[in-house]
Amino acid sequence: MTNPAFQLRPARSTDAGKIGEILHRFATDTPWMPNLYTGAETIGFCGQMIDRGWVMIGQHNHEVKGFLARDEQEICALYIHPDFCGHGLGRALLDHAKSCSAQLELWTFQANTGAQRFCEREGFHEQERTEGARNEEQLPDMRYRWPGASSAAVQGSAQ
Repeated sequence: MTNPAFQLRPARSTDAGKIGEILHRFATDTPWMPNLYTGAETIGFCGQMIDRGWVMIGQHNHEVKGFLARDEQEICALYIHPDFCGHGLGRALLDHAKSCSAQLELWTFQANTGAQRFCEREGFHEQERTEGARNEEQLPDMRYRWPGASSAAVQGSAQ
């Protein structure tokens, strides 16, 4: 599969099950990730994010294949169905978030090297590392920041 066409739209309450499946699948399929919640609990959590207006979904052929949850400048979640990783959906969702905010921040686990490569490729810069005391999973994590286009231009001209 090469570069399928994606459609982005705000999530509706009826999308909670599908994005919950994507999120729960990540937890169950990732060996280093503790599985803290049932599928039903994960769907409930996704419903809460949708109700808050945080979630943008990516579709292919009218089926949800990924989502990004953003609370103002903080990206709370960015997950793509494994069959669609590497085809541009994560970038499309992130580009939409960038168009809505002057700067963005996110946390990822230190074990998630794929997410780190993605963040760095998309212009995010590592800000700090912790041993995980502040996250539910108690896993070492990293905070990334995207400074926005105007900040990046200023940094580039100063170098």
